[in-house]
Amino acid sequence: MEIVKIVGIALVATFLSLIIKEQKPNFAFLLIVFVGCSIFLFLVDKIYEIINMLEKLAVNAKVNSVYIETILKIIGIAYIAEFAAQITKDAGQGAIASKIELAGKILILAMAIPILTVMIETIIKLIPG
Repeated sequence: MEIVKIVGIALVATFLSLIIKEQKPNFAFLLIVFVGCSIFLFLVDKIYEIINMLEKLAVNAKVNSVYIETILKIIGIAYIAEFAAQITKDAGQGAIASKIELAGKILILAMAIPILTVMIETIIKLIPG
């Protein structure tokens, strides 16, 4: 039922922001950023549990830890880029938000190249001839 807490906090912050925005738009924006960061920090424990579970699965499946670390970094980049882009969009800076998203995509692609290389090499080895 943690989602109920998160949604409750988010809705209260949204309503407060709408009320405050008419007189103090800067404070309304700061309130939204603070609540967004608080929600993210609230989820850090869950993220830690997920990472531990994935690491245990990788060990049991005898997967190279480098690949798991890379995949976790890719996921982290995606979430952080999305979070930052949403904050900048809330601030009315859509152009900067799109640049953050582009940077995230490029970093993900750069990190995925070693994994893609291994996959292509494996496929080539499986092809007879």
